[in-house]
Amino acid sequence: MLDDRSRRLLKTLIERYIADGQPVGSRTLSRASGLDLSPATIRNVMSDLEELGLIASPHTSAGRVPTARGYRLFVDTMLTAQRAQLRAPELPAEQPQKVIASAAQLLSNLSQFVGVVMAPRRSTVFHHIEFLRLSERRLLLIMVAPDGDVQNRVLFTEADYSGSELTQASNYLNANFSGMTFEQVRARLTQEVDRLRAEIATLMQAAVQVGSEAASQGQGEVVISGERNLLAVSDFSSDMSQMRRAFDLFEQKAQLMRLLDVSMQAEGVRIFIGGESQTVPVEELSVVSAPYEVDGQVVGTLGVIGPTRMHYDRMIQIVDITSRLVSNALSQGKPGSP
Repeated sequence: MLDDRSRRLLKTLIERYIADGQPVGSRTLSRASGLDLSPATIRNVMSDLEELGLIASPHTSAGRVPTARGYRLFVDTMLTAQRAQLRAPELPAEQPQKVIASAAQLLSNLSQFVGVVMAPRRSTVFHHIEFLRLSERRLLLIMVAPDGDVQNRVLFTEADYSGSELTQASNYLNANFSGMTFEQVRARLTQEVDRLRAEIATLMQAAVQVGSEAASQGQGEVVISGERNLLAVSDFSSDMSQMRRAFDLFEQKAQLMRLLDVSMQAEGVRIFIGGESQTVPVEELSVVSAPYEVDGQVVGTLGVIGPTRMHYDRMIQIVDITSRLVSNALSQGKPGSP
């Protein structure tokens, strides 16, 4: 779409704007680009870039600023990210929640923006189920995940079940459905209900419903650190409406969750630039994110949220390194890990 000269000038303009936060004029571009071009030629190129929607002219200045589309082209085609010499501390491996909290704080401290981490999704697959009678029509449902995580839920039933009936139900579930998600079990039970005694079928369906709800609870908890850092960013402190929208995003978390969910499907670092879609609802915000893994399996996402005018190459390094630290800490912290 662009010739080499136009690409060089656009790259220079964005780098200068990221560094200074001020609209960039032709004279500055002429000096910073190292190209031997007349001011008139540079103005013509700037006019072409503006027509393409890559830069814009603020009403109060003769200079230009990048648009979301310009940032996107810069990030996708011009940015050379090198794994850097960032010094990042080891994260504690003993407790997953400490790892997540430490990672969010680390992202915020290194970037001086906002660090976000989506906690690992719990497995919706069960390895073992057991029923324990607490009292008449009140049972304890014990669910063990493949990774050893144990969850307990109290189950209220319409009928009173004997010990042998509870054993029969748990044996049937473990023998036929171990390793499946609760949704898969629900579908299979619907097909097989005619083969089971009515009261046992009812107990199993109730257990699957409670198990499914338990598995979904706590899914996608988001830990946020450093929101106040945005108060020091001139792009926000001068525009309270943008600031309010940013803090609404942190407060409600639902849209942030959808964004991080999308990031889980990506390989490596992904960048979302505000204004280019509804994914990031605040025009002056960008999100640099990456998934993290436990034993090679993607379980969550983390990232940095900051102004569109950020040093993307450094943010990529910060996010990439932190995702590796979290992956290592969580994998080492699992029971049975060396």
